[in-house]
Amino acid sequence: MTPDWTGGNLVHFPGKGGGEPEEIGDENTILIQRTLRSGQSISFDGNVVIIGDVNPGAEVVATGNVVVMGYLRGVVHAGAGGNENAAVYAYCLQPTQLRIANHITRAPDGEQSYQVGPEVARIKNGAVIIEAFQNGPERQR
Repeated sequence: MTPDWTGGNLVHFPGKGGGEPEEIGDENTILIQRTLRSGQSISFDGNVVIIGDVNPGAEVVATGNVVVMGYLRGVVHAGAGGNENAAVYAYCLQPTQLRIANHITRAPDGEQSYQVGPEVARIKNGAVIIEAFQNGPERQR
């Protein structure tokens, strides 16, 4: 059974010495300070920020945005409550499946991403698009 942390402010990682739960400062955002490995799942009613990687076989579900300060190679679902304004940010986006609201996509077979720098996935004109993240006044909305 996969643990569900929706609505809670503490995170427990099952197995392999999960250690003490981590508290967060904002009720709408959870901070995970470790890599999610295969079989681990995070589900949260708000934004999820991960300082680490999301490995294949791991899953992240959020009603808000998902930010991964590392490689995203697992399954990610931002805007799980139907929020089409949600986005997925990662240093390197290589998810096995990416969902935003009710839009689903996956990487093409055999194709590798060689993007250097952070990327963002969002809904534009009814489709999921992935592009380089731009900071400052040039940032896309």
